[in-house]
Amino acid sequence: MRPVINVENVSKLYRLGEIGTGTISHDINRWWAKMRGKEDPFAEIGTENDRSVSDGSQYAWALKDINFQVGQGEVLGIIGRNGAGKSTLLKILSRVTLPTKGHIDVKGRVASLLEVGTGFHPELTGRENIFLNGAILGMTKSEIKRKFDEIVDFAGVAKYVDTPVKRYSSGMYVRLAFAVAAHLESEILIIDEVLAVGDAEFQKKCLGKMGDISRQEGRSILFVSHNMASVKSLCTSGIVLHNGAYAFEGSTHESVNYYQQNSNLNQFVHFNLDSPDIIGNEHIKILEFKVGAYQGDYISVSSGISFECTFYNEKVGINLDITFELVNVEEVKIFHHGALISKNRDSRKGLYTIKGHLPPYTLNAGQYKFNLIFGENQRYMLFSQAELIGFEVANESLGSNTEVLPGILRPNIPYEIDFQK
Repeated sequence: MRPVINVENVSKLYRLGEIGTGTISHDINRWWAKMRGKEDPFAEIGTENDRSVSDGSQYAWALKDINFQVGQGEVLGIIGRNGAGKSTLLKILSRVTLPTKGHIDVKGRVASLLEVGTGFHPELTGRENIFLNGAILGMTKSEIKRKFDEIVDFAGVAKYVDTPVKRYSSGMYVRLAFAVAAHLESEILIIDEVLAVGDAEFQKKCLGKMGDISRQEGRSILFVSHNMASVKSLCTSGIVLHNGAYAFEGSTHESVNYYQQNSNLNQFVHFNLDSPDIIGNEHIKILEFKVGAYQGDYISVSSGISFECTFYNEKVGINLDITFELVNVEEVKIFHHGALISKNRDSRKGLYTIKGHLPPYTLNAGQYKFNLIFGENQRYMLFSQAELIGFEVANESLGSNTEVLPGILRPNIPYEIDFQK
């Protein structure tokens, strides 16, 4: 398989908290090292990009010594937790930013969809942006015209194609942006998580289109997603990043399994209000979150789960709400359920504790994660925290069958059986 992307020892160093080096002496030292063909003198003091640890260093490696190849027609899944370096890697491959060290060889035109509205000019219409993106890729006007109707039909925005895209919703933005990236004639397509903005039907349509252009047109795709089901269905291979470093490379199945087995989260978090590493912001501070068995000594299919969150609220006089979002290891949402804490704009400054539970025989065996979202008037977000806590539901055998049964739910259904001879 002919490689179209070759990444050799790529690293990216960032200075924390400031743009540039922050001092003239740092700038001069860097410039002088560059003039002599030497390495950045501050690269040696950069630390691992572990966002949960404050070590006092002013520099951090967003990426460190990344190596891989992508062949023609290959679909590579790039997996990792938030902050692992996935988006930084794609920005380097898309030439949005340069690596601090290392070399990248890309053969062919690259179409990137890194965030909502990438490559779009907000004042131009959808039609004008299609032609603009095609021109950036080096296509002629006649080539773009041949693809135009197909792009608009796929995106489903025919009614708004002559409207400035700044008036589009985020979903419409993504629909048109993906349609442009997928239909214009680039050899390499780079997609970073943005499909999560679209609805489920459109996501399925996009995955089908990416599969078609890979198999039928021999185009290479780099795909970043937290949805492991999408990665499994689309990708032919995968790499796992952890804190900016290369962690694993292999088949899609092997990569997903590695990620899932090595991304265990705390089952219990606890902070004092004056803890320097407390989770929160100026509105909300999370003091405790715990998950346990609703019945019995440990979490299993038959125990159900109980969960409890204690937080400190700073925002008074609002309708305060909290949403618990439970997802499995493939990022499939099990539920997204909220509770209104104060109903008459009577939220108070102080500690709130909220408890909930899922009854026995609800969740199937497996690993799960909780996301938390705090809001105002069930409309404005005050604070959110993804992957705050994780837990595992133990399997229970069914007769002689000791395997984990398929599916998300594991209900105990009282069947009625009638037999007549």
